Amino acid sequence: MFRKNKEDRPRSFGWKIKWLLIGLVLLAALGMLGYGGILLGGKMVVDEEEFILSAATTIETADGEVIQEVYQENRDPIPLEEIPSHVQQAFLSVEDKRFYHHAGIDLKSVTRAVYKNILAMGKAEGGSTITQQLAKNLFLYNDKTWSRKAKEAMAAIYMERQLTKDEILKLYLNEIYFGEGVYGIEKAANYFFSKPAEELTISEGALLAGMAKAPNGYSPITYPEKALDRRNTVLLTMEDAGVLTAEERIQEQEKSLGLDISEREASPWVDSYVDLVMREAADKYQLSINKLKQGGYRIVVNMDEYAQKAAYEAFQDDSYFPGSTEGVEGAFTMMEQDTGRVTAAIGGRDYQLGDLNRTAVTRQPGSVMKPLAVYGPALMQTEKYTPYTLVLDQQMESYTVSNVDGQYSGAVPIYHALKQSKNTSAVWLLDQIGIDYAKGYLEKMNINLDDDSGLAIALGGLSEGLTPQTVMESYAVFPRGGEFIDSYTIEEIYDRNGELIHQADPKTEEVFSTQVSWDMTEMLRATVESGTATAGEYPKQLAGKTGSTQHPFVEGETNDAWFAGFTPDYTVAVWMGYDKVDENHYLTEGSSYPTALAKKILTDINKQEPLTESFTKPEAAEPLPEPVELPQVTELQGSVSFGGYSLFQGKLTWNGSEDQRVVYRIYREKEGIDERVGEVEGDTEFEIDGMDVLRSHRYYVVPYDPLTKLEGERSRSISFRD
Repeated sequence: MFRKNKEDRPRSFGWKIKWLLIGLVLLAALGMLGYGGILLGGKMVVDEEEFILSAATTIETADGEVIQEVYQENRDPIPLEEIPSHVQQAFLSVEDKRFYHHAGIDLKSVTRAVYKNILAMGKAEGGSTITQQLAKNLFLYNDKTWSRKAKEAMAAIYMERQLTKDEILKLYLNEIYFGEGVYGIEKAANYFFSKPAEELTISEGALLAGMAKAPNGYSPITYPEKALDRRNTVLLTMEDAGVLTAEERIQEQEKSLGLDISEREASPWVDSYVDLVMREAADKYQLSINKLKQGGYRIVVNMDEYAQKAAYEAFQDDSYFPGSTEGVEGAFTMMEQDTGRVTAAIGGRDYQLGDLNRTAVTRQPGSVMKPLAVYGPALMQTEKYTPYTLVLDQQMESYTVSNVDGQYSGAVPIYHALKQSKNTSAVWLLDQIGIDYAKGYLEKMNINLDDDSGLAIALGGLSEGLTPQTVMESYAVFPRGGEFIDSYTIEEIYDRNGELIHQADPKTEEVFSTQVSWDMTEMLRATVESGTATAGEYPKQLAGKTGSTQHPFVEGETNDAWFAGFTPDYTVAVWMGYDKVDENHYLTEGSSYPTALAKKILTDINKQEPLTESFTKPEAAEPLPEPVELPQVTELQGSVSFGGYSLFQGKLTWNGSEDQRVVYRIYREKEGIDERVGEVEGDTEFEIDGMDVLRSHRYYVVPYDPLTKLEGERSRSISFRD
């Protein structure tokens, strides 16, 4: 038999040690490579952007009233410190008792779960940790393949390396779904118990923890008995974990579910306004709807709840919407002209989010364009035009235009041309001041008419039209003393951390002078009081202008009807018409209906909070005289007396006006041109010295307006020998 030398034995033992060490090193290297592979795999699965949970954006009024939430997942993430310890322990006890002692995978729990599943010949228990559940919910689909489980494990191990245990638990409690469209512990507490998470009791926390396994199956709303049993099971696990004593557990188990469901009342009356808010967030602050749905912003808006609801309710009244068939639509916008804040907006009679918001749809503005495009710009030429400057009122050969009433005066002052909405005068005056000159003023009010170059601008005949919101902004120039201001719905935007990131800073621009703005205010006030905008009732001062457009397919009928105007507090615009324009859809009445509707809404608002009684003239403006109404002189009489510088003296007397500004001109008839022998202001008698009683002179009186420089109708002529 072969025998080893004694010298070989140490060498053989040394080789064994050597190979053992090599094996251990290789094993360690393989382990490190495997662990590194797991971490690398986990890194490939994990998208760290998902650690920032999507959160609902709230839209609320200045007094904190939430009017809408916008979300992809209805969630309100909160810090772990705001979640009571007993609520945290409820979830840990039932979902992952060893959470603070494993590295993402709990081998002990996995082994126990496998053992129980074998005994049950099926899936009796799961072994997923909270970290694994979070990884699955954030990064993986909810399938049951080995591939998904492997990715879940790798992601969990990687997350444990990147985040602290508290950070993982915070993510889990904020991410978890509780059914009913509710995500996260804060929203769940609010929905099921109408309280914040920090006020949850032990039994309430246990109920929510019990729902984590199957939120729909353990819904306390749909399956209250199953939810109660599940809650009590959670309380038992809390006792087993040493979180509760037996006495505390029994006390909590004796409680009812204690639900206090908080469901937001449907409020379709806010949808139009919310839509404008989301448009403004995207256009002005680059916050798209997707960002709003995920970003957890808090948007403070300027909506006046009472005004918004009053407008919505008025829009439900069919009597304000006359049409050839059903489906007459409308839009309403209102802003505080002092600040630019939009306080109410209605985008349609039954508007729902996602519908066509007609406050932002362009329509032909009709005669509401006249103050903006013609009269305001013209009055800025102070050396040529005043409110009482005469303008032509007759049909023109160069441009076919007619007045709605078919009446023409030859010439009228601007005051009356605006008040009576004379089409011929507006077109003639625009032609005089120049289209490019007028467009320069319109551009200062954000009205760009690059595709329009004709006199139809004066009558609102535009290629694109204007939106109600644009009309409202433009009319606000007059009560603002001539300054344009951008209207806005959003006052402030806060991020999910409560930091103010955007604040309203509306742009302003000088358009008209203070004097022109005051003159326009007074003329538009007269238009409401005794002009084309008298329809409806409003108990305080209101200035404004009507507008309507001819239907393109049905002669004599209306396509668009408007009212734009302002009180000392608010500027409003109302449009009504059909979305569809064809021979079967037309308004059967004109602008009197939006005018009456606007006054109805303002009257209702005034009942809630009294509005300012009347306009106040700016100190920098001169008052605009009231128009002079010339009387008709019908009772001219003459008498002769002795005295004066001559032997005979004649005296004329007549009926007149109480307005002492009226001038009366006295004429003596002559061959050719009659001779004006004198005039008196405010008086109704005139003396003629040096009369020749042997000659038969005839006299008459003509009233004269010193503002317009127009004479009225002459009286009959008389002779002192009659």
